[in-house]
Parts: sequence; C-alpha cells; structure tokens
Amino acid sequence: MNEILETLMTPVAQALGLELYDIEYVKEGADRILRLYIDNEESISLDDCERMSRAAEVVLDEKDPIHGEYRLQVSSPGVERKLSKPEHYIRYIGHKATIKLFAPHDPVSGRKKFTGKIINFSNNQLSIKTEDEEHTFNLQQISACRLMVFD
Repeated sequence: MNEILETLMTPVAQALGLELYDIEYVKEGADRILRLYIDNEESISLDDCERMSRAAEVVLDEKDPIHGEYRLQVSSPGVERKLSKPEHYIRYIGHKATIKLFAPHDPVSGRKKFTGKIINFSNNQLSIKTEDEEHTFNLQQISACRLMVFD
C-alpha cells in the first residue's frame, strides 16, 4: 500500500516544491489515518501542509487507492524525525540517533537500545558510534530509529 501511495504522492509534493519524507497508513482506535510527512530545505509551514493536503486530496479522490474511510493528515516529520528508509540514514550520517532493536543485539547483555552518531550506511547495514564503541545493525533488526536533537 505504501509503495502505491508513495508513487502517487511524490509527484504531488514535488510539484509544490516539497519532498515527501514518509507515509504512514495506520489504524488508531476505530479510525484509519493516512499521514503524509513533508519536508523541504528550510522549514515546513502550516501553509505548506494545507497546500499538500488539498493537492493530495484531489489525487486520492481521483485514483482512490484506499478503500473505505480514512482521515488525511499532513505534517512535518519534526526535528527528532523517524528514520526508516535508506536515503534517511544516508542523509543523516554524522547526526546523533537513537536505535531500538526488535531483539537484543548481544544476547548476553540483552541490550536493545543504542544512542550514538550515525557513521555509515551501506548494504542495508547501519553503523553508529556510541560513547564506548561502534555497532552495526542490519535494517531488519531495527524496530525504530529517530534523530536525537535534544538529550
């Protein structure tokens, strides 16, 4: 579903001078929500979100890729944004991030959460430098990754 939505929404964002950063289609309670996260070189304004929402609604109504009712939300990914795509990891090499794993990286320590500077991303492997050492994770091990701006 996300691939179809990304194919439809990327050109809409680009036409507005924006980047489609990420998409979430989730169920929260009884509601289904389609979230479009947009970004640009400067900062995202409420006007940017409104323009993207209006333009996205036109395409979504015309193409009807989602069956049933849902709410559309458009926002900025925020400063402590989620990293989930290879291009996100590459873009933020040199930045601090918190990584949560599905299972412990080392069964002896049981550690599943790491905070450090992203030092490399290649072949679906993310490497970070924590205070004490370097760690490399396969993307399939990562349950969540967010930039850290504030400690």
